[in-house]
Amino acid sequence: MTSADFRRVALSLDGAVESSHMGAADFRVGGKIFATLASESQGYGNLMLTQEQQAMFVEEEPAVFLPIAGGWGRMGMTHIRLAMASEDVLTGALRTAWTLRVDKNGKARRTKSVTQGTMTNRALRKKN
Repeated sequence: MTSADFRRVALSLDGAVESSHMGAADFRVGGKIFATLASESQGYGNLMLTQEQQAMFVEEEPAVFLPIAGGWGRMGMTHIRLAMASEDVLTGALRTAWTLRVDKNGKARRTKSVTQGTMTNRALRKKN
């Protein structure tokens, strides 16, 4: 796979758009990043995963996945070696990162809605 394949697959996911972060292509859903090509020159795509998801991917496909060095990697950010990835593996990995972001976006909206409702109710009680 190549960075062009990474871009094509990422943009095929529902609601995904390409943007830029610190001069590198990133892929977002609901305005939040789920993947980047920040390490494109080294032959990697980057995935925003949980630590558990990262561990599973690295264990199952150590030739394809590795944690990003340092603190980002300890938080679940993961390289995918594009040249070593099949279409199915790349698609599954990007879909996993996309799903995680969609789920987080939904949870954030629900939490914000509940919080706003609670604040409104408190304000109403104070008025009365």
